[in-house]
Amino acid sequence: MRQILLLLLLVSILSNGTSGRTFMRGRSKYGNLGTPILSEDHQLPNEQWFTQVLDHFNPTDVRVWRQRYFVNGEYYKKGGPVFLMISGEAAAGAKWMVEGQWIEYAKQFGALCFQVEHRFYGKSQPTSDLSVKNLVYLSSQQALADLAYFIHIMTTRYKLPDGTKWIAFGGSYAGSLAAWLRAKYPHFVHGAVSASGPLLAKIDFQEYYVVVENALKEYSQACVDTIIEANKQFHIMLHHPIGQQGIAKKFLLCDPIDPGHTKRNDISNLYETIASNFAGIVQYNKDNRNNSAMANMTIESACDILTNETLGIAVDRLAILSTKILNASKEKCLDYMYSKMVHKLRNISWTSEEAEGERQWMYQTCTEFGFFQTSTARPNLFSETFPVRFFEQQCVDVFGPRYGIHLLNSAVNRTNILYGGLNLKVTNVVFVHGTVDPWHVLGITKSVDPGISVIYINGTAHCANMYPPSKDDLPELKAARAKVGSLIKLWLNN
Repeated sequence: MRQILLLLLLVSILSNGTSGRTFMRGRSKYGNLGTPILSEDHQLPNEQWFTQVLDHFNPTDVRVWRQRYFVNGEYYKKGGPVFLMISGEAAAGAKWMVEGQWIEYAKQFGALCFQVEHRFYGKSQPTSDLSVKNLVYLSSQQALADLAYFIHIMTTRYKLPDGTKWIAFGGSYAGSLAAWLRAKYPHFVHGAVSASGPLLAKIDFQEYYVVVENALKEYSQACVDTIIEANKQFHIMLHHPIGQQGIAKKFLLCDPIDPGHTKRNDISNLYETIASNFAGIVQYNKDNRNNSAMANMTIESACDILTNETLGIAVDRLAILSTKILNASKEKCLDYMYSKMVHKLRNISWTSEEAEGERQWMYQTCTEFGFFQTSTARPNLFSETFPVRFFEQQCVDVFGPRYGIHLLNSAVNRTNILYGGLNLKVTNVVFVHGTVDPWHVLGITKSVDPGISVIYINGTAHCANMYPPSKDDLPELKAARAKVGSLIKLWLNN
């Protein structure tokens, strides 16, 4: 769940340009499959609404709802293409309509720009609440059909000429949607730019922390050694009353560790929370989320703290880093209690904090993707206490007994059958990934298919090519952005 929290944090930052809880200590425990945050102030477009179908796969169900979108026609030239930014697992953000690399392409090609908010996120609320009976309408398949229906409606509403070519853009989960949209609805979408999109659904995503460790190790073996030593010291302290008090004080725990009340899942949640701090730092290392509270927290700065022996023993340095992250996310204490987390996620009201996307994204991971970032591949580094069964149990505890491992296995197999996993057959799609981003493991980073272009950027993290350019961008990132522009030009001329 903590991964869910992390995930959504990032997305809300992206969407609103304000700091929420990114992949850090809050939003999506399942790894931020989100979109980036943007900077400067512009004249932002107003939100728009259109009537959407609730269930695209049941022609006898005529219920509808209002879906939010944004439009920017400032750069449009008659006969030009239409660019469609797909919003993922958080609220859509007006800032994306004036900033980001896709806007640079829009200026170049004279494109009309749309952004569509994903059903069940942000203000796009199809049902009265977030109960399980209503969440059945939340799926990637329904979201793709929403986009196809949107294209159909807007083509008429904006009187677009015949032959207008639509290009889809998306990052993270929305990057997956962009590729799948081109594959499933090629008569509507002419091409797609998929940034950091995981295509392979997988329950036990062990490889995530392997990439995290490798990224830390590439900067400093001493950094990795310190984390291992801190983990050993932490583990020893957990088994003694004085040590438990020390952990509560050093790591600013919201609740003390009480042998009579603290359960195994609480400890797993505590370990996973601390490990996810590193995951967030690595996943978003040196990106251009200019308004992010974590913008100055990089692999280098984190490792410099961890290897500074003047700050105390290894576990003390780990606690200092954890506190810095808490402060950056404006949280007063580290909330690790499993029962509290589950209680919050069971809230089905649209007015709850979880309505920002935590419950919804967790539902999608439990019914479509898995994506559970487990510690078992690197137990010495992050402990062995959050294996896959820890996440499987969360699905059951939040949504009910039917959402167990059997449903998970069936759901993940179904997703890979529907979309093809890493064997996706499609044309006019470019997949962009960074070597530092753990999610590249579940995406296409090599291709022998002439219809699929792959750009694998050395040294960059999650969705790096989507953010506004910076003078500090790596040469490889600059080259990747130029290559994407060349591919779009090729598609439009073809």
